[in-house]
Amino acid sequence: MTSGLFRTKSVEQSIRDTEEPEHQLKKNLGALDLIVFGVGVCVGAGIFVLTGHAAATNAGPAIVLSFLIAGLACGLAAMCYAELASTVPVAGSAYTFTYATLGELAAWIIGWDLILEFTVGAAALATSFSQYLGVLLADTPLAIPDTLASTETGWINLPAFLLVAALTVVLITGVKLSSRLNQVVTGIKLLVVFAVIIVGIFFVKVSNWVPFIPPAQGASEADGSALTLPLVQSLFGIAPSVFGIGGVLAAAAMVFFAFIGFDIVATTAEETRNPQRNLPIGIFGSLAIVTILYAGVSLVITGMQNYKDIDPKDGAPLATAFTNNGLPAMGNIIAIGACIGLIVVTMILFLGQTRVGFSMSRDNLLPQALGKTHPKFRTPYRFTMLAGLAIALLAAFVPLAKLADLVNIGTLSAFVLVSVGVIVLRKKRPDLKRSFKVPFVPVLPIVSAIVCFYLMMNLPLETWIRFVIWLALGIVVYFLYSRRHSRIGRNSAEDASSENPEAAASID
Repeated sequence: MTSGLFRTKSVEQSIRDTEEPEHQLKKNLGALDLIVFGVGVCVGAGIFVLTGHAAATNAGPAIVLSFLIAGLACGLAAMCYAELASTVPVAGSAYTFTYATLGELAAWIIGWDLILEFTVGAAALATSFSQYLGVLLADTPLAIPDTLASTETGWINLPAFLLVAALTVVLITGVKLSSRLNQVVTGIKLLVVFAVIIVGIFFVKVSNWVPFIPPAQGASEADGSALTLPLVQSLFGIAPSVFGIGGVLAAAAMVFFAFIGFDIVATTAEETRNPQRNLPIGIFGSLAIVTILYAGVSLVITGMQNYKDIDPKDGAPLATAFTNNGLPAMGNIIAIGACIGLIVVTMILFLGQTRVGFSMSRDNLLPQALGKTHPKFRTPYRFTMLAGLAIALLAAFVPLAKLADLVNIGTLSAFVLVSVGVIVLRKKRPDLKRSFKVPFVPVLPIVSAIVCFYLMMNLPLETWIRFVIWLALGIVVYFLYSRRHSRIGRNSAEDASSENPEAAASID
């Protein structure tokens, strides 16, 4: 019985499945498209919000070091992604890689995990877009009524619902249209970020960077309930540090959310021209760009005002910094850039969700009908419509502030499995052509897995509880439906039946 849980889908079979007419995606994306996708999803709410929040609560001016540490952790995982994505250029990212290395059950768990990550992330960002839009339209004839602005002030978040509905149409129409939209909006966001750095430099006071790493302070349970404290504290009684070196590391776990995005590049592998070349370029290119941008913005915001004066509850700390320095016009520009940027971030997370679900449907772990592609646009339109409905309803009716950490824990768990997968595939299939190879295997992938798991341990206990509940539900679905309908499982049973009818009955 247990043997079926670890059955793997060969790399060759994964690639053959992409050639089936009814499950075939169109190859439209080049290296520039992939870099823009990665940058587009990273340069969003994180760069406009997390910089100020983490500086005020954990790291002070040393928040720039926190971003560099988080970027380094992502860089380690990025090398593992680059090797697997260029070796197995198939939609599904970590799900597909895990299926080829660790087996079906592990692949199902990570696929189920990624669906949650992308769904909740897209819905949360659609809600954030609605909030920024409300600020921009306040005191104008187009102001959004409270009853339609959010579930906290009314009964529906209509802007968020309409945004997801519109993005559903865009994604069904074709990934190239999505890429073009992403290029335009990402260009606008980058102009805003460059303006922040260039203009902000003239208002930087070096004295605000002293001390660069503020003296360490202790944090106690009085700062929150046991459920809101990091898991590492709950398990070992280790109090998380505020400021000091410990604060810098704690902030790195917090700002990790800002780097989520380069793994989206891997989900588009099947729609990429020359994936062996373009995927590594897209992954490393996007990660390098956003790391530099985050470092620049971090130095500017902590140089323009003392970290003690940053309100950690301020949803627009960058805009506030410029307003406090007598530049309200720049504050408005930043708000507009954040609002526009969230549109693309929502779209790309939505895109990643549909590609993972599409791959699982093609493997019959989810209903196969959901994996059919549109006869004209060659996009997984059925799953896109279903996912769009789920994301739209979540964004319209559910406050998602507490669920946002699920995006972090879901992504980090995927990083851990991908890192391990590199080692496994090197041992199982040393014959495969690898356009990019992770250096120092197995040391570097092991370090990547440990670093990512450490960051997971710094997330709140309540996030772990929600995560475990979702995974438990997924395991129930797997044993009730997916395991019996698995395409690989059925193929194995048919092969065994043709060779030995008696043995077929014993196959899982």
